[in-house]
Amino acid sequence: MWKCPKCGREFKNTEQDHSCVKPNSIDEYIAAQPEDLRPLLQSIRETIRTAAPEATEKISWRMPTFWQGENLIHFAAFKKHIGLYPGGEATSEFAERLTGYKTSKGAIQLPLGKPIDYGLITDIVTWRVKQQAKGSDTL
Repeated sequence: MWKCPKCGREFKNTEQDHSCVKPNSIDEYIAAQPEDLRPLLQSIRETIRTAAPEATEKISWRMPTFWQGENLIHFAAFKKHIGLYPGGEATSEFAERLTGYKTSKGAIQLPLGKPIDYGLITDIVTWRVKQQAKGSDTL
């Protein structure tokens, strides 16, 4: 186990990438990120907000989260990518459009330094809102 010298959290991996800040809001989360990432994170937030106008913003698992009856999607900044977490079925549903991205069940990595496909984010969130309304796919 590796213990972060700044925040004291313990991790399996040495030098585990993480945020030492425990934010209480998406505004706090974004403010705690490197200055060059803040506009990108704000754009992702606005894209999700537009696609899910009824959703509530909150922090869950230390990540910005949009909730509408259940967690619709989380996002988070990392050293080399932005992680999107729309749930397990999303990566299967959008598999053809995700071929250029690293994915795992319920997770999509948007590499930093490459253009962000905001249309893809919109489509995923819109799909999640429809899934939530049907009562399927949980996060």
